[in-house]
Amino acid sequence: MLHKLWKWLFIPLIMIGIAAAVVIYTVNNPTDSIVARMLTYERVFRVIREHMGLLLVSMIAATIVGVGGGIMISRPKLYRVGRVIENVVNVGQTVPSLAILALFYTVLGLGFNVAVFALFLYSILPILRNTFAGIDGVESNIIEAARGMGMSPYRVLTKIELPIAFPIIVAGIRTAVVINIGAATLATFIGGGGLGDLIVTGLSVHRDMIIVAGATIAALTAILLDYLIGRVEELVVKWA
Repeated sequence: MLHKLWKWLFIPLIMIGIAAAVVIYTVNNPTDSIVARMLTYERVFRVIREHMGLLLVSMIAATIVGVGGGIMISRPKLYRVGRVIENVVNVGQTVPSLAILALFYTVLGLGFNVAVFALFLYSILPILRNTFAGIDGVESNIIEAARGMGMSPYRVLTKIELPIAFPIIVAGIRTAVVINIGAATLATFIGGGGLGDLIVTGLSVHRDMIIVAGATIAALTAILLDYLIGRVEELVVKWA
């Protein structure tokens, strides 16, 4: 039991340890007075909380809407619509995240809520696409066999289609999380806060230490969450 727990915690502890070391070193060893004013524990923890807030709120909403929407358009009556939406989503994924944020800034203005809404829409795309693709990829003979056994459409969905499509759906969520963490660094341009505040501040005052602090924490967060979601996926698949 302890061995399995240690395997689970080993990489997360390393990631957290590196992030903590970066924060402690940069805050306690500023290269000059500008870095000392810009990098304080209070400010670093504040931007981390803001970044996690952007990620958490937008991803919860995107997962609910993306998975629910993917299920809806995978139904036989909406299958053709689903194909069209899938193609539109594939095109939409090529739009840069900064362009999405800029678009919503011009329409809705500045602020945390605007940034969350833009990130929510951008994160829906891979989740919706993978949910539809995962369910669509289930072999038709398996579904026909389930129907032949008298299973209702709801039971076919919950007992057959979703379990088989689960790894693909989770892959979409993992992709969305990583994209979201990177895109959230751009939320600073529309007043959303987050780790982008450190990166942009460092660029504006030409201080590499501030840039490295913000970028390193963002990168480690993406790696950590991608790893944790992958481990959860493995456990659910084994349990199922």
